[in-house]
Amino acid sequence: MREKLKALAELQKVDLEVASLRKAADVHPRQISELERELGVARNGIEAERTRVADLEKQKALLEQNITDEKDKVKKWEQRLSDQRSTREYSALAREIDIAKKGILTQSEALTEKVKELGQAREAIKGKEADYATKQQGLSGRMTELRGKLGESESQVKELEGRRAEVAANVDATLLRRYEVIRKKKLPAMVGVVAGTCQGCNMNLPPQMYNMLRTSLGTDVCPSCNRIIFAIEALQEKPAEK
Repeated sequence: MREKLKALAELQKVDLEVASLRKAADVHPRQISELERELGVARNGIEAERTRVADLEKQKALLEQNITDEKDKVKKWEQRLSDQRSTREYSALAREIDIAKKGILTQSEALTEKVKELGQAREAIKGKEADYATKQQGLSGRMTELRGKLGESESQVKELEGRRAEVAANVDATLLRRYEVIRKKKLPAMVGVVAGTCQGCNMNLPPQMYNMLRTSLGTDVCPSCNRIIFAIEALQEKPAEK
């Protein structure tokens, strides 16, 4: 019975190593996703600034067109001004020309501000692109490192899984089936009993059950946590006879 326990203990040792590796490796994809998100935020910042520049360029073009149209209108009105025969018509047209010129002045001032704003936005893009390039260089190196670690962990898990198949072949079939059912729910699936206490759930076993485990050096199932249990003495080597 001791040999059966040893075989199962060896199998569980491999399973615990696999679980530990997977748990450690689980953090890598999350870290990679976080770094990718950080880069994405930086990219979105650049795109938002480019969209702003495009909008400012449209506003600038519209102001320029409006100013051109108004200047053409004023030029035509000024040419018609000398043709006005009545003082009333002359004054009315002169007033329209004055209003139009003031409008041109206002729009020209707005255009000057728009050009200034556009220049600032373009400079902002350059700054954000430079920041992004620096960040990308640093984060890309970190992501490459994390992907390398992830690949290394996956390789180790694959190697352990191959070893697991070999170890599992030496485990008693009935014991293995019970172990596999429990392992899917909790790990470790097999735990020792020390001084009558299950080391999986820290609950005390009925004295009769504990005595039977110590006597038979076999296995049973913990009434509290349903793990496979065994007396810790079962895996302890017998002292060499003198």
